[in-house]
Amino acid sequence: MKQYWLVKSEPSAYSWDDLVRDGRTSWTGVRNFTARNNLRAMQEGDEVLFYHSVVGKTVVGVAKVVRTAYRDATAKEGDWSAVDIAPIKPLKQPVTLEQIKTVPQLTEIALLRLSRLSVQPLGEPEFRQIVRLGGG
Repeated sequence: MKQYWLVKSEPSAYSWDDLVRDGRTSWTGVRNFTARNNLRAMQEGDEVLFYHSVVGKTVVGVAKVVRTAYRDATAKEGDWSAVDIAPIKPLKQPVTLEQIKTVPQLTEIALLRLSRLSVQPLGEPEFRQIVRLGGG
């Protein structure tokens, strides 16, 4: 069964435009156990919202998982994982964190409750609601 996720990246480190230019990327560098476990739960074909953190604080696009969890080659020590994602489409209009906070159906998502978590699960209704807010 398809699952839905949100991944966060500072646009100065790796942006949506970088993902579109590259065509796909390894989602590496996650060093939080909960986020790592979320990466490990991702399956090929799962859909992913791409969120620009720190600067902008907006959901900017929809991606998909194209390779399931494997060892993160950037990890010097420890048991860390990465997945590969590829862009599907940009949102017609970015969805801001402030917008998300105003939608009653979204008040319980991890983005609002666990704001520092870089890889988060979303329910399908919440995923679809955010995509609709973005004009998709």
